Amino acid sequence: MDVRIGVTHSPREITIELDDDFDTSALRADVEGALNGTSRVLWLTDVRGRQVGVPSDRIAYIDIGSDGSSNPVGFS
Repeated sequence: MDVRIGVTHSPREITIELDDDFDTSALRADVEGALNGTSRVLWLTDVRGRQVGVPSDRIAYIDIGSDGSSNPVGFS
C-alpha cells in the first residue's frame, strides 16, 4: 500500500510504501489523532523498516492507496 503525504510549504510530497496487509483503519486513526492535536508527530514505518516522522501541523493532505493505484505510463 502506498501513502502519499503532502507537506505545507514544500513542493514535494512524501511517499511511503507500507505492507499490503497494513491496517488502514489504524492508519486513519493515527492520522486523525495527529490532525486533532493528540500527537505532534505522525510516525510511519515503511516496508524496509525505515521510520518517517511528519510534524502534524505541517500535514496538508494524505492519500492512502493500494499498490499500482498511480497512473501507469506505457506504450501499447
